[in-house]
Amino acid sequence: MTIPMNVEVLNEAALLLDRDAFLTGLLNQVITNKSDGWLQDLRNGATKWVRHSVIPNTRDEEWRFTDLSPLKEVKFNNIGIIHELSLQNEFVLPEVSQRLVFVNGVYSPSLSNTENLPSGLIIGNLDALPSEVAKEYLAQSEGTREVFAALNTAALNDVAVVWVGKNVVVENPIHLLFISIAGEFAVISQPRCLVVAESNSQVTLIEEYIPSSSEQVYFNNSVTEIWVNENAQVSHNRIVTEGNAAFHIGKTAVTQARYSRYSCNAVTVGGKISRHNLEILQTGEQTETTLNGLTVIADNQLGDTHSALSLNHPHGVSKQLHKCIIGDRAHGVFNGKVFVPKLAQLTNASQLNRNLLLSSKSRIDTKPQLEITADNVKCAHGATVSQLEDDQIFYLQSRGIDENDARKLLVNAFATEVINFIPVPSLRESLLKTVTSLTNK
Repeated sequence: MTIPMNVEVLNEAALLLDRDAFLTGLLNQVITNKSDGWLQDLRNGATKWVRHSVIPNTRDEEWRFTDLSPLKEVKFNNIGIIHELSLQNEFVLPEVSQRLVFVNGVYSPSLSNTENLPSGLIIGNLDALPSEVAKEYLAQSEGTREVFAALNTAALNDVAVVWVGKNVVVENPIHLLFISIAGEFAVISQPRCLVVAESNSQVTLIEEYIPSSSEQVYFNNSVTEIWVNENAQVSHNRIVTEGNAAFHIGKTAVTQARYSRYSCNAVTVGGKISRHNLEILQTGEQTETTLNGLTVIADNQLGDTHSALSLNHPHGVSKQLHKCIIGDRAHGVFNGKVFVPKLAQLTNASQLNRNLLLSSKSRIDTKPQLEITADNVKCAHGATVSQLEDDQIFYLQSRGIDENDARKLLVNAFATEVINFIPVPSLRESLLKTVTSLTNK
């Protein structure tokens, strides 16, 4: 459901009526401490828009397989700033020099490392970015105009910022770490991230979400905007490891100028309900987009990935691979759209969704989708659903491997194809351990 965020055309009288009590409750938890005029205007516009909206339900086509009723049954509070926290060594990536840490969406300078920055690179929170640059990019993406992204904008208080200047090549990955902490009460946090890669620049990002405890109840409503300008290159690695009782709804909105290259390696593990809305808009010719995804869920978890890629100019290239590993009674959802309008001649696009079901009760709803009106293109898409084959397990057993290890080996091999795209070895190793532990309960 997309509605233009032009609040001027809305009837002010109607805005006085809160259409959704749950959304109103979330808006009431908003705490802001930055009062810049343009930022407050941005928040006010989003707040009015949210008050005119409702939480989507299964009657909405885009949410047909994702029932948000469990989310609406929880009352969430804003826990505010956590003053004392230490960063466990397991979350520190040795290959990374610069690190930004946000706790419940609030910047933690003491846990971050922004020293020895190369010339032309700005990282930090919103204070680090000149306001004229922030105004130009923040909340300006087409993909941020839906209800959860607007809710995030209404609560916009702090932002993880990465700005790479023209012709700057950042050699080492930048780690953006978002930690969720809940206590006695369920909490909501709304992390925000803004990345701008100016023309001819290159950068690699590790955007990671982790809980302080796997059993806490919290709601992460995150938004990441990425602007890839002309001939720039961004490698984006999005890792979400949520607790068993957590809710995560994340939006990634990417805008690519001509000749740019964007790749996303997204791995989602756990979460009671998790959803990633990934939208990419190519705004120039000869633009390349590569999307790799892996969802690993078990128990009664639900993991949903919705992607939409618009190739609007000639000679666009896209390649997408998304995999799901689903155990127990878990439910996976994949919906991938690729739009190739008439203007996008000579497009080369491929999309594949592969799913591995580990039990008879696990479930996948998949919908690869190509909408093509151009007549001179090369496009393909497909989906597969399978289980572990008995003959594969038997073969490994005949080589002296017991049945449990054989199953573990096959599941890891399935996951490794995506995990190997992540450029940080220690993170790859950690993810494989997590996948193994989750699929061998």
